[in-house]
Amino acid sequence: MRRHYYLIISLFLFLLSGNVFSQSDEKADNKIGLTADGGTWGFFQAKETKDSCKHVLLIGDSVMHGYHQFVINGLNDVACVDRWTTGMHLNSKSLIEKLAELVSVRNYDVIHFNIGLHGWQKGRIPKGQYVPLLEKYILTIQQYAPKAKLIWASTTPVTEQDKPVLNKDINPIIFERNALAASVMKEHGVAINDLYGLLVEKLDLARLDRFHWFSDGYRLMSDQIISSILSELSK
Repeated sequence: MRRHYYLIISLFLFLLSGNVFSQSDEKADNKIGLTADGGTWGFFQAKETKDSCKHVLLIGDSVMHGYHQFVINGLNDVACVDRWTTGMHLNSKSLIEKLAELVSVRNYDVIHFNIGLHGWQKGRIPKGQYVPLLEKYILTIQQYAPKAKLIWASTTPVTEQDKPVLNKDINPIIFERNALAASVMKEHGVAINDLYGLLVEKLDLARLDRFHWFSDGYRLMSDQIISSILSELSK
């Protein structure tokens, strides 16, 4: 009886530290404005492909809804661009399985990815697990898309609601995790596209809903993303 009791307690603690949040994450995110922001979550493939085109995959959240079309247009003569727009975080249930499935859809030449804006909320990523979970994410891409050159994009700054200043509660978490992620990327040979650094002094381009940006901000991001992808394609 005592052993049975301990097993129940252990299972309960495991659920609290793991993926139990996955079913309620989207509802919680919608309440605070972390929505798909005018688009939809999902995997979208290039409408047309040419035998000669390079294949690029963009992975990101609602911020990618703002810049993806600029990137697609900017790479039109060079690459066919697919995208996976997702509200998942590093500890989301089925993330790794979905990641493995989608990065192997094509023989991608470059994968430009970000995952961070949906993971700062308390309880989603257990203490001390951010780096191991991120490493698992990277190793999964490298295993299932071995040809692809990888580019990690840092998570963009978070502002206060209706004020062009950095959010005092959320942004320190974003900043800290960006720093941890940069170290992980260097260790695993992944190129870094610092979107946070690009925008942290340009908060006048933020929409001031805390998370999203005006068109000029997305254009600025897309220019740097296009440059980073072309750099990797040229190697």
